[in-house]
Amino acid sequence: MTSTRPVKVRFAPSPTGDLHVGNIRTALFDWAYARHTGGTFLFRIEDTDTTRVTDEYIQAAIDTLKWLGLQWDEGPEVGGSNGPYLQSQRLDIYAEWAQKFLNQGDAYHCYCSPDELEAVREEQRKANVAPGYNGHCRDLTSDQIAAFKAQGREAVVRMRMPDGTTTFTDEIRGDVTFDHKFVPDFVLVRADGSPLYTLAVAIDDILMGVTHVLRGEDLLSSTPRQIRVYQAMGVKLEDYPVFAHLPFVMGQDNAKLSKRNGEVSIAWYREQGYLPEAICNYLALLGWSPGDDRENISMKELTELFTVEKVHSSPARFDMKKLEAINGDKIRALSLEDFTTWTLPFLIKAKVITGTEEEIALVKQALPLIQERIVKLDEAPALLNFLFVKQFAVDADAVAKISDDAAKDILKRSEKELTALSVWNHETIEAALRASLIEELGLKPRIAFTALRIATTGSTISPPLFESMELLGKDACLTRISAALAL
Repeated sequence: MTSTRPVKVRFAPSPTGDLHVGNIRTALFDWAYARHTGGTFLFRIEDTDTTRVTDEYIQAAIDTLKWLGLQWDEGPEVGGSNGPYLQSQRLDIYAEWAQKFLNQGDAYHCYCSPDELEAVREEQRKANVAPGYNGHCRDLTSDQIAAFKAQGREAVVRMRMPDGTTTFTDEIRGDVTFDHKFVPDFVLVRADGSPLYTLAVAIDDILMGVTHVLRGEDLLSSTPRQIRVYQAMGVKLEDYPVFAHLPFVMGQDNAKLSKRNGEVSIAWYREQGYLPEAICNYLALLGWSPGDDRENISMKELTELFTVEKVHSSPARFDMKKLEAINGDKIRALSLEDFTTWTLPFLIKAKVITGTEEEIALVKQALPLIQERIVKLDEAPALLNFLFVKQFAVDADAVAKISDDAAKDILKRSEKELTALSVWNHETIEAALRASLIEELGLKPRIAFTALRIATTGSTISPPLFESMELLGKDACLTRISAALAL
């Protein structure tokens, strides 16, 4: 990206809820670009909308970035020389600049009521012209102002847009030009004195030394307004931030993301058992490519490879199945210790275990059996519950499969063979059952072992049967087979 200054990027969400896919994709690209260039990653909270942004959501945003490993260099909890980093704590700064713009003549007080503004928009719609403020209060006389004040009207502060155009170079889209006919005078400060986004974000980016703004394409149209604020601040052209507007993320149906097709909070993915590195890996591929067909990249590789030049301008499509596949790959790549660390909270939350040393030791023995078979961590409790359940029972929908005479014969034969075993491990279990059920009785493995799987684990789905029986233990297996025969 074109700039001679040391790189400083910012992630500045307005957390009116948990952070979503689009938010985090932006944060990830900002973080990766800062790390790639040796620059600074600034985290700032835009919380001037006090009716929707809560302390709970702010803390959730902080926790989410930490969980994802997107550590910031400057911002909440870290500090820095440009704080405070919550806009609600910077209101005096915005008020001072707004007053300066008024004194300079770059801004003016507008007394138009909401009803009057709506009437203007309605007339514009009827005339089929672009909607926008008509400049009614641009050049009020002192008598007109006095009359409005006498009526008890409260004024907003509007920025005066000059005639002409604004052109800037977007690092992804090239040169972009906005005709000011479609960028009317805009509000900087509400009647209650609170700043709007366009004022606060522009002032903060300049005062905090932001050099590069990577953000979603939906904010492209706000750029000429921010540039107008820079001009009013007296910022030199070479000190403007460089803009790069990231492509939209769409669902598989080419519609905007929704809860139906992937646009749910990162907290939801976390609860479902997605690893943070898998989420970051997948989101990095939404609109960016390392330059080859690789889909599995580490966070270290991302920081080494990420450049804005490789970000696409066309929309990216969110594919839940691809995310699941990447998550499965990341799970399989975990060491046993890490896999245990990630899985234990899910087992405890599901009340499969309480977390005793004995339980954890057994979990560590069982986890290698499922590591190749799951794509999300929340699948582990259902697969391992049979090892820890206090009141064992066969799933209701599986009872019928072990109730007929053929299944009973299999279970009786298995009970006899297993009782005779003096060495209990998966090799001896498999050898005895295959010799008896497959070779002697001529049964197909699927028929022979389904009944045994249900009887010992309670379900048709479990980790590998013989390894599961080894972990379960001889006494427990025989007890469960006996109970199944009694059904």
